[in-house]
Amino acid sequence: MRWMTPTSAATLRTVTHHELTAEHLAGLRELFNAEYLDSHGEWDPAQPYGYAGHDVHVITLRGQQILGHVGWEQRTIEVGGAPVTVAGTGGVLVNPSVRGTGLGRRLMAHAADAMRREADISFGYLGCREDVVLFYRACGWERIRATERYTGRDGRETFQEPGPPLLVLPLRAGTTWPSGPVDLRGRCW
Repeated sequence: MRWMTPTSAATLRTVTHHELTAEHLAGLRELFNAEYLDSHGEWDPAQPYGYAGHDVHVITLRGQQILGHVGWEQRTIEVGGAPVTVAGTGGVLVNPSVRGTGLGRRLMAHAADAMRREADISFGYLGCREDVVLFYRACGWERIRATERYTGRDGRETFQEPGPPLLVLPLRAGTTWPSGPVDLRGRCW
């Protein structure tokens, strides 16, 4: 655990999905439903809003309240016909009361450190909205252009032409993202 400011008495923790307590799940449900209930419905930890679930959660706690979250799942995808093991990243969310304090960047840095501890993972990988690309780039992520194949939220196979934001985070010195189309071999994060 690492202590942070200015969110006084808040701790940053990395927790596997199976280690989440009932209190953690309730806190995550509260955090996500406050942001997305009206647009996406009730949060489900196994398949949040139809996206892939996470193996690992980085959470910020102040007492029992969850102030922020980043999740990731280790998966071997295909890029240009070759296997690449990534930490598919999603569920990046900070409570509105602490936005602008640097908590999001600290969460992303902590998540990157946790990803690096997994020897098999070469890159972080995420898709996002255009309006948050600058945030991820400030956290060290690089934008790529690629055709992406994945299982959509509706369960159907989907092909996305280059354009919507895709970002990667090299986790090993000297690694560069390979060229070619991306097959996520499952749902987005």
